[in-house]
Amino acid sequence: MKPFTNKSFLKLLDFTGDEIEYLVDLALKMDGYKDRGGPCAGKNAALIFEKTSTRTRCAFEVACADLGINTVYLDSSTSQLGKKESVKDTARVLGAMFDAMCYRGFGQERVETLAEYSGIPVWNALTNESHPTQIIADFAVIKKTFGTLKGVNLVYFGDARYNMGNSLMVGAAKTGMNFTACCPKEYMPSDELVSLCKEMSLRNGGSVNFTEDPKEAAKIADVIYTDVWVSMGEPDEVWSKRIKDLLPYQVNMDVINSSNVKIVLHCLPSFHNLETDIGLNVYKKFGLKELEITDEVFEKFSGSIFEEAKFRLLSIKAIILATLTPDDHDPFDKN
Repeated sequence: MKPFTNKSFLKLLDFTGDEIEYLVDLALKMDGYKDRGGPCAGKNAALIFEKTSTRTRCAFEVACADLGINTVYLDSSTSQLGKKESVKDTARVLGAMFDAMCYRGFGQERVETLAEYSGIPVWNALTNESHPTQIIADFAVIKKTFGTLKGVNLVYFGDARYNMGNSLMVGAAKTGMNFTACCPKEYMPSDELVSLCKEMSLRNGGSVNFTEDPKEAAKIADVIYTDVWVSMGEPDEVWSKRIKDLLPYQVNMDVINSSNVKIVLHCLPSFHNLETDIGLNVYKKFGLKELEITDEVFEKFSGSIFEEAKFRLLSIKAIILATLTPDDHDPFDKN
């Protein structure tokens, strides 16, 4: 039995390594799973998206539909959250109407407040500090590839200060992986979180490391992970400094040829060509056709990257099932 029932899924620090791996294993079983008349049927979920999304929104809506859950989508134009109504008051109102909700937006304190005052399970679909549903998807691909998480060498290239760098480091420390952030010193996670993760990784047989040398990092990598250099909601002015600081950490064929990496992962969207408005604007301003990952590397490892995108649905379905059904519920037992 795993203690998920009626519990929110806000950050990986709230769970043990065994609990994280339970969700990873459940996600691995979710391909093709639908139970619209099962224990979640007839429940209602609010999907609050202050930041726009493709994969996460679709994953939550399809997962809920496959499990018989009705959804109401609320974005910044259709909700008074934090504008005319406080997050705390919104939580109490929605908690009386819904069985669960997800939140995708800005500060971690907002999703924590929703969970505290709503009285229903709240799923973190991304905050500035944490992206736990993405990590379950990422780790599912890694475990499917290597058969284990423990001992796998995961190297993150880029800005490791925010949700992806933080969450990958925490998840790796909890599950006994070897995590390395490859970035300039000013782009490393906070000293407090690093210290905590080093303690956890030591207990769990893994490690947490940092380097400013891309080729040194590549040599040890089983998995290379990268993400966009500028996140949603950040001002345009940050582009110039980020590009200058992080271009040496681009995942390109020099990095790949320095490694024995088996898979490359990217949580998407990715600026690997000129086929997006942002990519085209960056090219016009800075003369760069590719940013955090080159098109050659992206296409070479597109199988793992798009399998990772597919697992967004499967991981969210696993999280919903775990939190909205009894701990002893086996979704595959039809007796």
